[in-house]
Parts: sequence; C-alpha cells; structure tokens
Amino acid sequence: MRCPYCRENDDKVVDSRVAEDAAAIRRRRECLACGRRFTTYERVDNAPLVVTKRSGTTEPFDAAKVRSGLEAAGTGRLDDATMDEIVAAIEEELRAIGGEIPSERVGMAVLEHLKALDHVAYLRFASVYKGFEDLADFEREVGELQKTTAPKRH
Repeated sequence: MRCPYCRENDDKVVDSRVAEDAAAIRRRRECLACGRRFTTYERVDNAPLVVTKRSGTTEPFDAAKVRSGLEAAGTGRLDDATMDEIVAAIEEELRAIGGEIPSERVGMAVLEHLKALDHVAYLRFASVYKGFEDLADFEREVGELQKTTAPKRH
C-alpha cells in the first residue's frame, strides 16, 4: 500500500477490524518511511454482471432498468420499499449465477417475484415482456395464474 503522505510503498498494519456491516475490513497502517498513520478499507470487488440481449449484444446489468419496469407494472399496487426489495433480490439471484446472464432470465426473475406478490402487476409486466397482442394472450396468462394459485376464501 502506498503512503498517501510520502508515497513510499513500505508500511505495517497496526490494527484491523470489520467495518460496514462486515462488508469491509478497516486497516490502520503506519508508514515505515515517514511514520505517519493512515486508514485503508478492503472490500470484495464484485464481478460485473453482464446481460446478453436477444439480439446477441451485451451490456452491463442495470438495476435502474429493472426498477423502471417494476414501476410501470406496479404503479398504484406496489410501494417503493417493495420494489427496492424485489430489485435487490433479483440482483442477488443474478450475482449468484454470475457471468453473462441472458436477458430472458432477468425478465423471468421479475415475473417470478411479481407472480408471488401481485397478480395485476404480474399481468401488466407480462403483457409488455411477453408482447401480448390480443385478449387471448391475457386469457391464457390468467388461466395459468388460476392454475397455480389457490382460490381466495370469503
């Protein structure tokens, strides 16, 4: 580690402790050349998530795009905190897979979360994501939802 004061490369670690809710390690260092102390933080460097689109092009994963799709589907139905939780959960799932993720996997992850939370938001998202063209597409999807969910009790 290079000293920020004298730019020498020789130091010793004086103290180490966990920081940022165990997401980093804080180290107090002392420069062996000038004797001044400084702090460094050591964090895990997450590998970038790359999304492969249907056209074959790739782009970095953008949580804001997932969020905007959720906002469009969940307007008036899902609150901000719920949408934030969904985006975080999807990003965590995708990071667990790692590497290049097909865009279809991102869309399916959104659908899975919406299906468990709110059927109307699910249908809104599915209609755009799956490119519904007529009423029959909606009827088919509603039929699938009814097969997988228990009826509401009155």
